[in-house]
Amino acid sequence: MNTTSTITTPPPTVPGPAPSLTLGISGMTCASCVGRVERALRKVPGVQDATVNLATESAHVDFAPGAHGDAASLEAQVRRAVRNAGYEPRAAGQDEALEDASPWAGFWPVGIGLLLSAPLVLPMVGDLFGQHWMLPAWLQFVLATPVQFILGARFYKAGWHAAKALSGNMDLLVALGTSAGWGLSVWLWLTAPTDPPGHAPHLYFEASAVVVTLVLLGKWLEARAKRQTTAAIRALHALRPDVVHLLSRQGEVDVPVAEVLAGDRLVVRPGERIPVDGRVQEGHTQVDESMLTGEPLPVARDVGDPLTGGSINGDGRIVMEVTAVGSETVLARIIRLVEDAQAAKAPIQRLVDEVSAVFVPVVLMVALATLLGWLWVGAGVEAALIHAVAVMVIACPCALGLATPAAIMAGTGVAARHGILIKDAQALERAHKVDTVAFDKTGTLTAGRPRLTALEMVPGADELQVLQAVAAVQSGSEHPLARAVVAAAQERALTVGAPDAVRAVPGRGTEGEVAAQSYLVGSLRWMQELGVDLGPLAARAEALQREGATVSAVAMRVTQGLQLRALMAFGDEPKPGAREALAALKARGIRTVMVSGDNRGAAEAMARRLGLDPAAGEVMAEVLPGDKAAKVVALQQGSDGGRHERRRAAPRREGPLGGQRPSAAAERGGHIVAMVGDGVNDAPALAAADVGMAMGNGTDVAMHAAGITLMRGDPMLVAAALDVSHRTVLKIRQNLFWAFAYNVAGIPLAALGYLSPVVAGAAMALSSVSVMANALLLKRWRM
Repeated sequence: MNTTSTITTPPPTVPGPAPSLTLGISGMTCASCVGRVERALRKVPGVQDATVNLATESAHVDFAPGAHGDAASLEAQVRRAVRNAGYEPRAAGQDEALEDASPWAGFWPVGIGLLLSAPLVLPMVGDLFGQHWMLPAWLQFVLATPVQFILGARFYKAGWHAAKALSGNMDLLVALGTSAGWGLSVWLWLTAPTDPPGHAPHLYFEASAVVVTLVLLGKWLEARAKRQTTAAIRALHALRPDVVHLLSRQGEVDVPVAEVLAGDRLVVRPGERIPVDGRVQEGHTQVDESMLTGEPLPVARDVGDPLTGGSINGDGRIVMEVTAVGSETVLARIIRLVEDAQAAKAPIQRLVDEVSAVFVPVVLMVALATLLGWLWVGAGVEAALIHAVAVMVIACPCALGLATPAAIMAGTGVAARHGILIKDAQALERAHKVDTVAFDKTGTLTAGRPRLTALEMVPGADELQVLQAVAAVQSGSEHPLARAVVAAAQERALTVGAPDAVRAVPGRGTEGEVAAQSYLVGSLRWMQELGVDLGPLAARAEALQREGATVSAVAMRVTQGLQLRALMAFGDEPKPGAREALAALKARGIRTVMVSGDNRGAAEAMARRLGLDPAAGEVMAEVLPGDKAAKVVALQQGSDGGRHERRRAAPRREGPLGGQRPSAAAERGGHIVAMVGDGVNDAPALAAADVGMAMGNGTDVAMHAAGITLMRGDPMLVAAALDVSHRTVLKIRQNLFWAFAYNVAGIPLAALGYLSPVVAGAAMALSSVSVMANALLLKRWRM
């Protein structure tokens, strides 16, 4: 995959935010190539860090804050470093990986290699039947030489660059091994005795030609598999229509989607894709958002409702007003998240990179030792050289470099199709170890649409006057309880005006002036802190809380201080499937905890409806927004006071071969905690958690802080995200095991003479293909 080079943050010429660059790179073939490109990029002045991904053939470069030079000069330096390392930086333009290429695209070198190599292999087949179909030496030379030096030119070019850099890669091993086989064959041909006439020496042209062809075949199969792992990205790009129906002064006009601006009015006909983000201005319809959220059922959209670009309009003609275009649309952000996740390098890959850095030099030493060892035992130059060639061919570290990124690409792709956006590989790798999940209550486990269920007035207070004043104070707030108050006032046909002055007290409430009178609306805890006496309504407040209602109070400033005017009780409903989602997590042995700012009575009443046990420490009530992060840390440390039996008292982080080393949480003796939330006040907790999960129907701040975004507000996606992580990490372990085991077993067999170069070449090609094929099995995952 070759990604388009894009500057994601404009590099400043003065100190400021650190800029970054994403660059496509072609020509990389193995893990050693990755290491060499990273080293070259990190030597560029101003580069703070560089990460290269073999599966996506891309590099992400982070510059130091205040890096000297403008965007163009920084990109030019990076491109030059890539080119000097022996690889080709991709020019900005169409991303080749997203092109709808034929399944046979790029096969022609392989096809020519197979046609030229087949006659060379034919004598080997004849020997199985007692036939001697040996071709003349000159004909073998004519068939093998174009394969070696024309089709195999890429190996010489890349291998030469590696040698100049005092490094090694797959291409160097293939070039050295096949050249040795070809050169030995030429030497035996030219020095063969001519007596008796017609005598033909045993040559190895077929070994060099077949190995080159098999390696090319393996790389072509890899490329096909890569196109399948990026199917999710291609599918998301395909959601963008090319033409839209713009309503202008001339009527309905078709224009390219790139010309659409925010504020434009577009017509969307039945069955068409909604081109950009907006809201319904005229008409009503049903919208299929399955490609974006994974939700199979269409959702109703009426005047004023939001529309997401890429979704499919149902059977209604609608007029929409554009609210976001280009990179600001939800679809564009989703594509960026998936691309970044697929290009990211998992922590487990670091050990692979360290091994790859010394792998090729070690292989060359083993090959030399094989050559000298066979010569020492008297096997002759011919046999010794062939065994050394087999060692170099079978040891190519292609599978090692593809093992982790191939699984990550497949895992993040299948997750995206089900509405689970994984922002980085670290979150994907860590999520499978989660043993505790903390849920925010409102909007995450509950519908987040509370309604005013009771308004209890103090004797002598005017109910409509107080409700109208409170609605005015709350009119500018996005808090669910504030919206419920405004909705209740509107239902009673009250005019909701704007307050004269408003002061918000985070986690407690709001104070505002209406008609020269100051009102305070907030939690009972805030009223207690302010010294407000609940008086005759105290008993009623306790009763409402026991019933599970969220209770707020209204106070008014008077000459004597603050005076209670009313109590407001709010009720919310659990989300459909929330109880089942919590049960599913418990069935996996995962502790679930609800974190709420409500009073304990209301929080515990909702917890029981959700199947949680307050007595087991599964409810944290009266938690202020600023304290949520501290509660997450307490869960991580196991100091939250719950009665959770620690099934995995020391969670551990797996090594590349399934071995284990302590994680940070294990070292502190606690749990691996995931936090699920949707609001601005959840962002610190999401960042503090080992894995943050943001509901896609929540705020951008929450989604930015989280490592995983659940595109639809379905708690069942939490268990699904953990399962995707588990399956992906399992594939990474399998791939790394087989990649290491293949080399551990193959190199000694080749050195001992049990594998010919042809068999070694086939095994090497098969190892890379098998790693990709194993990763692609993740595409069969279902919720």
